[in-house]
This record gives sequence, structure tokens and C-alpha cells, in this order.
Amino acid sequence: METRSHTAAPAAALALGLLFTPAVSIAIGNLGLMSPAMAQPGALTKKQSDALNTYDNTLKNFESILGQRRAQINARQGLPNLPGQALYLARNGMMSAYKDLTDVLPSRIGRPNKFGIPPAYFDAGNEPLIDEYRKLFDHMEAPPGNAQKSDTPFKDVVDLAMVIARAKGLDAANAEAAGRIALGLFFAETNGHQNVGNARSNKYKGSFQTGPSEDQNGRRKWAAIKQSIAALDPALSLRDDKEEARVDHLDHRFNHWTAVRDALMNAHADIFPQVPAIVKTLPGPIDQMKLFELIQIIPTPTRSALRSGDLLSYRISDPTIMGYLRNNSVFAFGQADRARTSATFLEILDAMWLFNAKFERALFEFDEIKKGSRG
Repeated sequence: METRSHTAAPAAALALGLLFTPAVSIAIGNLGLMSPAMAQPGALTKKQSDALNTYDNTLKNFESILGQRRAQINARQGLPNLPGQALYLARNGMMSAYKDLTDVLPSRIGRPNKFGIPPAYFDAGNEPLIDEYRKLFDHMEAPPGNAQKSDTPFKDVVDLAMVIARAKGLDAANAEAAGRIALGLFFAETNGHQNVGNARSNKYKGSFQTGPSEDQNGRRKWAAIKQSIAALDPALSLRDDKEEARVDHLDHRFNHWTAVRDALMNAHADIFPQVPAIVKTLPGPIDQMKLFELIQIIPTPTRSALRSGDLLSYRISDPTIMGYLRNNSVFAFGQADRARTSATFLEILDAMWLFNAKFERALFEFDEIKKGSRG
């Protein structure tokens, strides 16, 4: 998972950068992997040779840190503060160096990978390393023992988003779009895991990765519309009363229901009335999810872009905002991407390819909920 920073109206804590992958068992340090670049025949220019050496070194560093964390976990040793940060930086370093390598040696762009990462950014031969990366984060971010889970975590997200959207004046079709978008945010923030911690931040936690002030703000906003919610959906309101009684004095971010509810009220409820216009501008469901994820990452510029009347052409050029994007895997890999000083929202959406697999999983689960076969 990835920490984020905000300028104003701070929203949830982290977006992703992690990959939703099946758990597999590998032994770090004995992978015997050789990238296509390492097998490159013939003479290389100095620039190509330097890029190859840098990539090889970053790959070894990533393997080393993966192995170190795995050994610590297996030995039940204490982990350092923010144990995921070094892993995250090492992964980014490897991907950045590979993009720099393929920029100067395009023939080294290999086969597609199972994560959907553009092949110019990732050698598919290293898929087992990312599998292990995901497994380590799953361990380091496991929910605390007192967390209050839901048996229907996906449906909860959709139901809460839809009723909030209806309370904000949306019709049934657009409220459904809001529910679909919210489920995408859940996968972007936590890979669809409820009540998780954060291996890269001591501030952001829970099913929507919110900070304490964001959670409290969401609770206040929910209380203000609770009467409308009860009129729209008495059964959901009753469920909410039960969850409030259940959570008692526990951190609301570690009850899945209240965490989702408060996060949506804090960052997204005020944007839900714009869903019809957003859907018209961005007819693709994944692009809609990306835009709402940007409300998580860079809330103030995203709201300004929505007000501008020309969302896709709205340009970001503030270095701090560009830094927030990079901290969430947008324009983060390779010298050319990191050298960018500005970007339009269309370019930003196109650059959010690391989120695609998460949003595709959310779309699948949303369709299953509509069929009545998923919680």
C-alpha cells in the first residue's frame, strides 16, 4: 500500500501501488531469475550498459529486501517501523530502472505479464517477486485482533454508497454508478481487504485507509443526513444503529461498516451529485473509478478540475501535487516519467495503469453483487 499526502480537504490514506495477486510460495534468494536484459547479446553502448547495470543492481536490492522481510517474519522477529516502506521503494526502483533500460534498449521489452503492467515497465520473469511482495504486505497489514469484520464487505460498500448517493439526490441508475465507483475505491485502497493496517503509514488505517480527522469528519457528516438515510432505507439505517452499538469505543476505522460509511461521507458524498456529468464525460467505469481515486490522492486539484468545465484538459503543474501523484504510482517509474513537470487530467488517468487490475476486480465483484451471489 502507498501513503499519500494532501493539500486541503484531506481524504483517505493510501492508494495503491500494490498488486492484487494470488498467493504463491517461493524462496527468495533461490529464484534463479534472469531478465531478458541480462541475456542481451552483442555490444552495448555505454548508456545501455549503464542502464543494464543499474537495473541489475535494483533487481538484486529488491530481492534482498524481500528476503530480509520474509526471514524476519518466519523467525517471528520484530519488524521495523513502517516495514513496507523499504519494500515499496525497492519495487519502484526496480520498475524505474527497467523502464530506463527499455527506453535505451527497446528490444528488451518482453512478453505481457499477469499483472497488466505495461511490459516496458516490468520484466514478466519477475512475477514471483511481486507475488511475494503482495504476500508480505498481506502479513504486515493484517487487521488487528479486535477489528470488527463484516460477512458482506463488498455489498456493504455498494449499499452505503448507493444510499448516500440517493440522499444526495441521485436517481437509481446514477446511485448504482456511485456504488460501483465506491467498490473500486475499496479495492484501490486495500485490494478488497477489510480492516487492514498500513505498512507504510502509522496514520491511515481501516477499510478505506482514513486518518483520524477524516474519520471524525465523516461521522459528523453522516449524523447530519442520518434522518434522510432512515427515510430512504429503514433496514440499512437499522444496520447502521447495530454497527454503532457494536463498535462502541473502538476506533471506528476498524469496524468495516463505519469505516466505509465515514470515509465516503468525508471525501466523496459531496461529489456524488456530479456523477451524472462525470459518467457523461468518462463513460468507462474504470476511468470513473480513477477520477474518484484522485479525490483520495489530490482532492483539491480534482475538485478544481471538476469545476473547470473542461475536466480532461485541466492541467496540474504544482510540483507538490505532482509529488503526491508519484507517491501513489502515477508518473513514478523511470526518468522520463519522473521528469514531467505537469500533466492534464487525461494524461493522469492514462498514467494510472497500476490501478487497472484492482478496478477490474471491483467490476467483477460488483456484477456478482447485482446477481445476488456475492457479499
